[in-house]
Amino acid sequence: MTLDEISAQGIGPALALLPATMDTPRARIMLLAIGLQESRFTERRQLVGSPPRPTGPAKSFWQAEIGGGMVRGVRLHVATASLAASLYRARGVAATDAAIWDAIERDDVLAAGLARLLLWSEPAALPTPADEEGAWLLYLRAWRPGAWTRGTPAERAELRAKWGRNHARVRQFLGVA
Repeated sequence: MTLDEISAQGIGPALALLPATMDTPRARIMLLAIGLQESRFTERRQLVGSPPRPTGPAKSFWQAEIGGGMVRGVRLHVATASLAASLYRARGVAATDAAIWDAIERDDVLAAGLARLLLWSEPAALPTPADEEGAWLLYLRAWRPGAWTRGTPAERAELRAKWGRNHARVRQFLGVA
């Protein structure tokens, strides 16, 4: 999916189901940059193995695992539980980890909404558009990517460089400095 397509078909409709204060350029930057980092908006299921196959434990363009923050965390967090429940109702999904995890593989609106709620649950404000490093640190804290945790120094350097490219691409796409 292109950035235009995911913005129009996933992120925009998801943000329309949430309070208007959640739809900000900062939020859109984070949602798009994280989606690019996690899946390039091409894979809704984590690729594993050699050759890579879509059988990993993470689903959606934002690569959420069944017990992770986007599935279980936002459902239970005091700051997001009621908003998450309204998303489940709007999308016709039962409020269980298994049902949510299954649904986000094919429901980009639900996945984008839950990704936004995961960002909302973070105590600090979203980084400014120019704050690539702050955005990176928020991504690491909220998504806890395994490739970073288990990565070698060279792999970590490539992941960080990839983030820089993704963040710059999103800022250019959105026309924000």
